[in-house]
Amino acid sequence: MKKKILITGGSGFIGINLIKTLDKTKKFKIISTYYKSKNFFKVKGVKYFKVNLENPKQCNKITKGIDIIVMCAANSSGAAIMEKTPLVHLTPNIRMNLNMLEAAHQRLVKKFIFVSSNTVYPLSNRPMKEKDAKFDFFEKYHIVGWMKRFSEIVCDIYSHKIKKKMTTIILRPGNLYGPHDKFDPQKSKVIPSLIRKVTSKKKLIEVWGNGNDLKDFLYIQDFCDIVVKIIKNSKKSEILNIASGKSITIKEIINLLLNIENKKGSKIFYDKSKPSMIPIRLIDITKIKKQYKFRVTTSITQGLKNTVNWYKKNNNL
Repeated sequence: MKKKILITGGSGFIGINLIKTLDKTKKFKIISTYYKSKNFFKVKGVKYFKVNLENPKQCNKITKGIDIIVMCAANSSGAAIMEKTPLVHLTPNIRMNLNMLEAAHQRLVKKFIFVSSNTVYPLSNRPMKEKDAKFDFFEKYHIVGWMKRFSEIVCDIYSHKIKKKMTTIILRPGNLYGPHDKFDPQKSKVIPSLIRKVTSKKKLIEVWGNGNDLKDFLYIQDFCDIVVKIIKNSKKSEILNIASGKSITIKEIINLLLNIENKKGSKIFYDKSKPSMIPIRLIDITKIKKQYKFRVTTSITQGLKNTVNWYKKNNNL
């Protein structure tokens, strides 16, 4: 009998791609939740339910008979919203995470996988290992970092601090990008925002910040492939970084996009007055490489090409 897996946030970037990847394995009966979005990519054969994860009763109902949960649902956004209205990341996300953990525990779910964030790490010039989350957050990540770290601690409580323990696995991704991402001007993160600008007809490309930010970008399919492997093979509660292990500047990303679009002559204006995020992020992936034989199969150039092509075909969504 196939195991029943629940993917929360099935209308979102990670949820859509993970469901597509899981569906190809033909090994799971997939159920997914969505909330506000009505028009999103749905995988044939997957059961989708409209659920408000801030409602404990609805969480308890949707987790009945579920073997594995992957918590992808979250209020997320780009630098502008994080700068202006950071509280949108706090209360709704904490409520959803706590409700789903409690419902999973009551329903005897065997495995709860929580998609956390690299915002739990401090500003540092060295690659961050899983043990380096010490409550010293980059100032602009203070709220989202605390929210994610608090949720991680609750996962740990369910795994280690109570009698009836539940396996929880915490994933800390690098900066994910790829098809089905948010390209909305208000909500898009750095790569979707740059793709939208580079592929437009405007000759002047405005970039927020100075372009020297160093980030670890990982193509979404590489992320989903290793998550499926973790779902199949994990046997214990643990924390795992999932990233490329190689950081790249925003300027380098822009140059790659300009080459892809044959727009090398474009003028770039770096607006240092606009919101920007952490100036350097390096992530250590030694643990996941050792335990799950993880390796990046999509180069940053190929990943950007794939994402640009997808955006051009689907930018009317």
